[in-house]
Amino acid sequence: MRKWCQLISGVTLDCQTIQKRIEQALPESKAIVQSNDNVHFEATVYYTGFEGHSRINQHRMVYQALGDDMGRAIHALVLVTKVKKED
Repeated sequence: MRKWCQLISGVTLDCQTIQKRIEQALPESKAIVQSNDNVHFEATVYYTGFEGHSRINQHRMVYQALGDDMGRAIHALVLVTKVKKED
């Protein structure tokens, strides 16, 4: 499976890269990303900007941050989004 994803997209992403992309696209967010194989990922994203948005729109915001790699280098993403409370 991993070789297939690399052939399609030409890149392999790791947890740290995905975390950085999410946190750069969603300022002041916190992303926790895990994977056992760098193809199937789990992410929990905390972001104040999610407030007032439906769950589906929150997920769309994260997917937009990951761009074309969704469905390519990222074969699957289990995503949990939460409104980050101000410190």
